Amino acid sequence: MSSSTTREGPQQLDGTTTETQGLVFELNGERAEARPGETLWDVARRVGTDIPHLCHRPQPGYRPDGNCRACMVEIEGERVLAPSCKRMPAIGMKVHTQSERAVKARAMVMELLVADQPAREASHDPTSSFWSWAERIGVTESRFPAAQRWTHDPSHPAMRVNLDACIQCNLCVRACREVQVNDVIGMAYRNAGSKVVFDFDDPMGASTCVACGECVQACPTGALMPATYLDENETRVIWPDRKVDSLCPYCGVGCQVTYEVKDEKVVYAAGRDGPANHNRLCVKGRFGFDYVHHPHRLTRPLVRLPNVPKHAQDQVDPANPWTHFREATWEEALDRAAAGLARIRDSQGAKALAGFGSAKGSNEEAYLFQKLVRTGFGSNNVDHCTRLCHASSVAALMEGLNSGAVTAPFAAALDAEVIIVIGANPTINHPVAATFIKNAVKDRGAKLIVIDPRHQALSRHALHHLAFKPGSDVALLNALLSTIIEEGLTDEQYIAGYTEGFEELRARMKDFSPERMAPVCGIPAQTLREVARLYASSRSSIIFWGMGISQHVHGTDNARCLIALALVTGQIGRPGTGLHPLRGQNNVQGASDAGLIPMVFPDYQSVEKPNIRERFELFWNTKLDPVHGLTVVEIINAIHDGQITGMYIEGENPAMSDPDLNHAREALAKLEHLVVQDLFLTETAFHADVVLPASAFAEKSGTFTNTDRRVQMARPVISPPGDARQDWWIIQQIGQRLGLAWDYSAPRDIFAEMAQVMPSFDNITWERLEREGAVTYPVDAPDKPGNEIIFYSGFPTETGRAKIVPANVLPPDEVPDDEYPMVLSTGRVLEHWHTGSMTRRSDVLDAIEPEAIAFMSPKNLWRAKLAPGDLIRIETRRGAVEVKVRSDRDVPEGMVFMPFCYAEAAVNLLTNPALDPFGLIPEFKFCAARVTTTVSNEETTYLSRPTP
Repeated sequence: MSSSTTREGPQQLDGTTTETQGLVFELNGERAEARPGETLWDVARRVGTDIPHLCHRPQPGYRPDGNCRACMVEIEGERVLAPSCKRMPAIGMKVHTQSERAVKARAMVMELLVADQPAREASHDPTSSFWSWAERIGVTESRFPAAQRWTHDPSHPAMRVNLDACIQCNLCVRACREVQVNDVIGMAYRNAGSKVVFDFDDPMGASTCVACGECVQACPTGALMPATYLDENETRVIWPDRKVDSLCPYCGVGCQVTYEVKDEKVVYAAGRDGPANHNRLCVKGRFGFDYVHHPHRLTRPLVRLPNVPKHAQDQVDPANPWTHFREATWEEALDRAAAGLARIRDSQGAKALAGFGSAKGSNEEAYLFQKLVRTGFGSNNVDHCTRLCHASSVAALMEGLNSGAVTAPFAAALDAEVIIVIGANPTINHPVAATFIKNAVKDRGAKLIVIDPRHQALSRHALHHLAFKPGSDVALLNALLSTIIEEGLTDEQYIAGYTEGFEELRARMKDFSPERMAPVCGIPAQTLREVARLYASSRSSIIFWGMGISQHVHGTDNARCLIALALVTGQIGRPGTGLHPLRGQNNVQGASDAGLIPMVFPDYQSVEKPNIRERFELFWNTKLDPVHGLTVVEIINAIHDGQITGMYIEGENPAMSDPDLNHAREALAKLEHLVVQDLFLTETAFHADVVLPASAFAEKSGTFTNTDRRVQMARPVISPPGDARQDWWIIQQIGQRLGLAWDYSAPRDIFAEMAQVMPSFDNITWERLEREGAVTYPVDAPDKPGNEIIFYSGFPTETGRAKIVPANVLPPDEVPDDEYPMVLSTGRVLEHWHTGSMTRRSDVLDAIEPEAIAFMSPKNLWRAKLAPGDLIRIETRRGAVEVKVRSDRDVPEGMVFMPFCYAEAAVNLLTNPALDPFGLIPEFKFCAARVTTTVSNEETTYLSRPTP
């Protein structure tokens, strides 16, 4: 695999390098050497000289502000003191940080600030940065009268606002506006009345705050703090016993986190300066950790009670499972689980069994699970949730590039001139990645183009938002390709050197001019041409896409078009360019790499190629199935057909995540033997014969691979509750009972085995990950950093060329009609993740977004005489749910959008199981629906499509 690093040397977010360039000056009588971009404060810190600071935060993304004047230093020959955080060194400059004048000035600043603070013993955080500096300076009391201050604001479930401790350092404003770019916090009013405000001086809980907590992490005084730290008097009463560095358990961004633990309970999560997040977190990563302590946690194995039949509509109370289950010892539960699987394997054949693994587990767990199915069950019937999110993207990437990985990290947006975000809502699904896109636009002038039927928070940063007609993705993308080819905007040299199939594309695109496609996709031809020109002619353009591209029957065609756009313009393999399908769950990339897919062994090596299969047979010392297995939806269908009668499901919840849930739940209830391994008694576990209590993310050790191909080390923060066990241990115990001679002692043993069969792990060792924390593959040598940008000089195909594959316009499987006149689309909300089994058990996340909702256009609500909060009934040809409606201007007329995390109103009861023929992924993003409601006169109102 050809590859290239993105940067030649260490580089900061502001683009400055860290090589020494010999700018010499004098600091406290000693020779000092400044590096490019360093301020006096930076140089002093580097050489070990402490200068007080309050408004300055020396972290990535924060610019110096110089407003607190706590860092003043004296420069010989200058009349006034200088703020060291803002002042740049000059050749020959003589700086004194401890002169009498500088020390007295800083002491006076501190005394003035202390005057307006609550007394330290009653302060909100007596160990804050502010009080630490006051103590070091020797000023903890003031001679000056206190100003009248503001009362506290307890309106937010996660954070407390106590502006009586605010020194107006402006750090929270910079955190919100410049780092996270949420633009919620500002300064208002004048003179002594000036204050920090949220929106238009709203209570924090009533504002548009997205609860990323960046302001809390930045605040030096305790004016903004986590609510969990404070008592009823708004005084801090909790300090952690220890801190553990690990990772966030949610999306594919892979943020590094420091967890704070008190009495074996996680009490807070702080962002670390990891390569993916640079200290940043979102609401889930910062406040969504407490699900691990929820009383619903499974702590003992459960077995189904005798004579309690399975029903598709069974609802078991997770707090009271004794209606359907009883507790068992591990020995009994494991014996029962394995015996049922072995009985089916031996009596009905290997292909009567199947397994679903998890993208929320580690690489080691994923590898072990797929190995169990292939060597213990005897077939390739193993899959996981990538089938429901990016299978079509991977199919197109493998077809075109022979690699399913992203070609550049999301931080490459900072090097791009043009950024396309299509079929994705990063501010909701990948909030930290979205901050880098917003930084690129706000700070570097990048041109952002958002392409999606729904508007979103990124739309207000975009030069163009193309709100195309749902389902017309290929028409729009082919119009862009047609323009680029017609107007000669292609990179002919790149096409000749690195691609094949261009001539067929050129011929096919003649039928897809913007003028012909405009009526199909709903975007004016001139806009299509302008966007095509921007993308093709920029120095560097990058494309990010999400499940709005992949979850269609034409999802693979959508991805083929995006790949063609990059290839015909040469926008790949260079800084600021590339193709990046944003991965959904935290380890979708790693689980896929590890072989949790029915068609391939680890590292996407085909199960049907004899030479590859023979290598794995030799390595695993067993005969392997030469035929690819069934996918998630195919397995559900095979259960209905009587072909599959036993399953082992680890960490997945198909009773909530699969399309047409009635069909999926009926299948689960039909199984002769179902083993479920999870944290909670999920909707899937309702149908289980044996339930095995697993370990949560914060309780396990292992590696995880984020959306950037970055392999990172997760460390155990706390121990599993009760008698819950590590997932890898449980899988091994099942394997041993199925006749496998496994004897792994720890995840590192499994990793070592993976490295022997996965070329992507070349030059990555467990020891290196423990030492460095994160390594991006591919890696050229043990002592070299990983390559963030790949394919700079070719592709890992037989010819070294990428294949361009044209796509035709195909309609969705099910289009609106008179009976079902609206479009139903599904997705996520910021506060909840996937099926909600974790986030809906987080107190903060569930308090912010506590009940099932659907989103509709204000115009549709007005026509139906509905108000936000009214109950509506959403129906499709597969079922119906009742849910409250919320007005949302981002949703186009004729569409209803609904998150799939709510068990009480499971939208996947309604979704269409029709599959993309290549990626075999269901069409979650589009099906025909109708919305009804009973109005005051008791007549039924049908919401319909807008008049053309």
